[in-house]
Amino acid sequence: MLGAVRRTKGDDSLPKIVDHDERRRELLSAARRVIVRDGIDAATTRAIAKEAGYSNGVLAHYFADKDEILLSALRQSHQRIRARITRRVEGVTGLAALRELLLDNLPLDAERTQETRLEVSFWSRSLAAERLAEVQRAEAEELRAAVRGLLGQAREAGELTTEDNLDDVTEHLLALVDGLSLHLLLYPGRLTRVDLERLMLAHLDRL
Repeated sequence: MLGAVRRTKGDDSLPKIVDHDERRRELLSAARRVIVRDGIDAATTRAIAKEAGYSNGVLAHYFADKDEILLSALRQSHQRIRARITRRVEGVTGLAALRELLLDNLPLDAERTQETRLEVSFWSRSLAAERLAEVQRAEAEELRAAVRGLLGQAREAGELTTEDNLDDVTEHLLALVDGLSLHLLLYPGRLTRVDLERLMLAHLDRL
């Protein structure tokens, strides 16, 4: 038939169909791996492209610069965490949901340890990069609102014995999450994942 395209086995003359969303996810996954393994300073566009198996030119097609890659990787990580937490708290409220939320934010397994390493890697860079800082502040405020809301539910349900201001309790819990997470990463010989879970649950029991 006139105009028909024939392709025989081994014929690579036709352009390949590129799934741009999938390629973008591959690049962001590569960025996360480099950051977690080598640190955020080592996550250059060249290193990320090499990790993903693509050229720098491919990377430039999807992201304007390094900060955009980092922002996208951080947002993607947060989206995955948010989806997982949503599944974990489905059907529960108050203190039960709060326990799930706080424990999920601790590095209690390999997946969450990688997420924590990624998050912590951004902290120092965010001090000098306002775009990164804005994303982290927004995500932190969302977590804070969730913790404060669940504390309010728990108080209304009569689950809390503490009379402390719930805004203060919220800050204490968030500081405990950050502190325990950082200590596990920095001092693995001093704390274990079992210790983290035990300390968090003990603190919640005191409420």
